[in-house]
Parts: sequence; structure tokens; C-alpha cells
Amino acid sequence: MTFVILQSCCNEASCVDVCPVDCIHPKPGEPAFMRAEMLHIDPTTCIDCGACVDACPVEAIKPDYELDANDEPYLAINAAYFDRHPIAEDDPVTRATHKKFDHAGLRVAIVGTGPSAFYAARELTDHKGVEVTMFDRLLTPYGLVRAGVAPDHQTTKSVTDVFKSTAGRKALQVKLGVEVGETISHNEILAHYHAVIYAVGASGDRRMQVPGEDLPGSYSATEFVGWYNGQPDYADREFDLSSERAVVVGNGNVALDVARILLSDKGQLETRTDIAEHALATLRQSNIREVVIVGRRGRAQAAYTNPELLALIQHPDINVRVDADSIVDDHVDAVLQSTATEPHIRLKVQLAQDISDRPGSEETSIVLRYLSAPAAILGTEKVEGIRLSHTKISVGPDGATHAELTTESDDLAAGLVLRSIGFKGRPLKGVPFDESRGVIPNVDGRVVDSDPAEVLTGVYTVGWIKRGANGVIGTNRKCAGDTVELLLADHAEGRLAAPARDQESLDKMLADRAPDHLVMSDWNQIDKAERSAGRAAGRPRVKFIREFDIRQALRASATPQSSLVRD
Repeated sequence: MTFVILQSCCNEASCVDVCPVDCIHPKPGEPAFMRAEMLHIDPTTCIDCGACVDACPVEAIKPDYELDANDEPYLAINAAYFDRHPIAEDDPVTRATHKKFDHAGLRVAIVGTGPSAFYAARELTDHKGVEVTMFDRLLTPYGLVRAGVAPDHQTTKSVTDVFKSTAGRKALQVKLGVEVGETISHNEILAHYHAVIYAVGASGDRRMQVPGEDLPGSYSATEFVGWYNGQPDYADREFDLSSERAVVVGNGNVALDVARILLSDKGQLETRTDIAEHALATLRQSNIREVVIVGRRGRAQAAYTNPELLALIQHPDINVRVDADSIVDDHVDAVLQSTATEPHIRLKVQLAQDISDRPGSEETSIVLRYLSAPAAILGTEKVEGIRLSHTKISVGPDGATHAELTTESDDLAAGLVLRSIGFKGRPLKGVPFDESRGVIPNVDGRVVDSDPAEVLTGVYTVGWIKRGANGVIGTNRKCAGDTVELLLADHAEGRLAAPARDQESLDKMLADRAPDHLVMSDWNQIDKAERSAGRAAGRPRVKFIREFDIRQALRASATPQSSLVRD
């Protein structure tokens, strides 16, 4: 018997920490870890102890005898990784820590409350005497886990249990509704803390730069995802779903999420997800029956991960098809013949071919179209279609593949176009920012001034705003750990300036400037109220989105006889 890692793996790597025989890979410190789609268990090394099952925060590990038909492919996926990457006897030891140094009295501010922020907070508060304060401009924590992870991925969202445990530590404070750069400045933060870590994610999006991109009916996936997840910045958006076809430009996991939500059974969305109520009401009236997902390159280079595509193929409400013309000449033979090709690339090609070979219904279909790039959004007053230029794959002398535009194109009728071609960070007042990359400029997490390139004392960054929008939730654990290691080294070596003001001074400042800000105990009450409202409605939770609803829920929780009032 062996244990098997499944689709909901978040790469958090807690399982790696507890495995007594080192059979889970790639692990933090290995080159493949930061770009891995998922972790894998070596079936020949696993001793069936089950320690990984208890450690996994998203219940992504099962014994092989409990696998159902949908899980069965993961047994081969896990094994194939080790055929390509056998476990070495001299695997690298994880990084050293500064446990021998007394860090008592170190005070660190963290801006953001998403995964990278909480992983950094956990690493810091593992050291006795370190005090951490987290800040978020929103009244709700957890960043993209709450506002970005698809509402039908409830198992993935359960990683917040780890963050909730971290937030309960006495050395950690959480301030919600406090915007660094507005409520309190970057310099004021540095005056109160030895160091500040920016963990603000990548809330901006990249544009297609084509004519018609700003027509009504053309939006970013960021807006659409925020809308259906109840992110307050996007709750008032309106989307016209009256056409029968939508097009998503880009074929990463977010593109698959968007397409799946558009076509999923609305009854299932209501009972099994925490999708925002306003979005559910609009989706119930949707006429969309087909979503075309457009990728610039071929199936071997598609941006989505195999677990997400497998889940889509297995979806009971949706037929997945491949545009057969778009895989005729994508040079997969050269990719498959190379001994250097990774197993997940081979599987990506095979899955697309399997979809192409099977008969499919025209009803409620997601169509995967490769070798196509947007040339223009068509329409006069609103979106009426999209012009797609054809591309071709060329293979360079080094074996690398490139997508080149051809002279061919075709027009596709559609009433909704969503671009999902990448995220980028947004600048913060008083903090250096690299506009071209959409990140805070840094060297391994230490923030630098772009001109001249010199390290800023006490300023650090983690997550997407550090490295760009790549990786999954658990990838941020190593990313945060690497930055915290440098911060602790700087503290141990006397490179951090002592704060000029104390915590009491900061608390007084916030009481004056943001008297209605919330703390983690407030959020815990709101969380209970959302779950309670969900139980009453037969749902996992009902999100409170607007400030009035959030504060009303908090007031109601303080009065046992009160009932929640919604506007």
C-alpha cells in the first residue's frame, strides 16, 4: 500500500516535514519545488505510516485503496515523478535557522494577511519573544484564499485553518481595516518596528493591448473572480451574460476557474460553494452555453496544471472539447521525444489528445483552443466578438519552444471576453516599485531602491509582490521562510535599527485615525456568523461583503438574541 497526493494539493509541504522516510518530493530547497504543479509520494519508499495525512491542511492525501475513479490517475502521476526524479541519497538539508540567537524584543510589521503573510508570521513567531503585527486594508483576512480561490474549491480554502491557528498566537496581532500608505505611512511603520514585510500580493492585471479592449463586455479575470468571490472592490461590477458564448484569453488555472463557474450547475453552486449571492443571482440568468479558452502556445506549453484540467474533465455538468485544428501542428513530437521532458508535460499533451479523441456534446462546453492570440475585440457599442491570430510553434537550437504569429486569423462571435494573461502588483506609497515587472524590487526578499540599487534597511517582501504571480498557495511557505531567514540574520548581525516608538504609540495612532478597525477576535465572530448564515441556507457559508453587513454581523454576534440583518 502507498499514500497518494491528489488534486487539491496546495504545495504547503507540511507533509514533507513529518515524513519519516523522506518520500515526498519535490520539497523546499529542491530546484523543482517553486515551479511544481503538486507534490508527489514515492510509492516504492512510502512505509504507509499516515503521518502526511494528518499534516495536510487541505485533505489532499489518501491511501491507494481509498481512491475512487476520479482519483485513480494520481497513483500514476505520483509514481511518474520519481521515474524522472529518483530520490537521491544525499538530498539537501533544509536551510539553517538562527535558533541560537535570542530574538526576544524583535518587532515586525507585516502588510497583508494572505498566505505569504501568515507563513511569514508563523516563521517569525516560532522564535520566542518576537512580536508581529499584521495589517490589512480590508475588514476580512486571508487575501486570495478568500477572494481568489474558486468558490467550488472548498477543500483548498480549508488551508485557512492553519492561518487561524497562527493568528491565535499571543505574539501576533492582526489589524483589519488599516491601509498602510493611507491610514499609516511606510515611514511611520518603520518608526514603530525593527522591520516591515510587504505581502500585498498582485491585485493588478496585465492587458492584451489590442483594439477594442475597453469595450463594454471586455473585462479582466481579476474583476470577474473578485465579483463572484465577493471581494468588496468588485462587488458592484455588472456582467452581461446574455450571449451564448464567452471567450477567456489565457489558459492558466484562473481561466479554467472562470470557465467552470460560468457553466456549472447553479444549484450545485448554491449548495456546495460560498459564491457571492449577487453573483449567483446573475449566473442563474446566464445564457452562456460555451466558453472558449484561448492559449497562445500549444498543449505542451499550456499554463494550466494537470490536476485542474483533470478536475475539469471529470466535472459532471460540463463537456470539455479541444479545437482540433489548434493541435494539428504544435510540435509535440519533438517535446515527447526529448528525454528531458518532464512527466507533467507528457501528461498535459496526453490529456489534451484524449479530450480531442473522444466524442463530445455541443451543450455547455468548454473548448480548449491552442495556438491563437487576440488581435482585436470586435464590436461598436459593446463586445460582439474577438479576432484571433493564429500562431505556430518553433523549436530553437536549445530545444526551447516559441510561439510566432502567422498571417492567418479568424473571427469568433462572443458577447463576453475575459482576459486572464497574468497578474501584477500595484505600487504602494513610499515603497520602491518595478513597473515593468509589477513587483517590489528586491534581492531574495530584501527590498532595494531601484536607483541606485541599494538594500533598504528593515524592508522586506514575500509572495507574489516579491517574485511575480507564480506558484500555488503552499509555494508561499518557502518563499516567506526564505525572506524571514534573511530578516532574522540581519537582526542577529545587528543590521536592523531599533524602533523609535513603541507599540502603545502605534495603538494610540490607530485609535485616532482608524477607530473602527477590527482585530482577529472580531473576524472570528464574523466568521462564525457567515458559517451560521450558511447553515441556515444550506451552504458552506454566506459571505458578508459590504462594510455595513460585516459590522452588522459583528454587532449581532455581541447580542445573543439578535438576528443578522442584511441590506
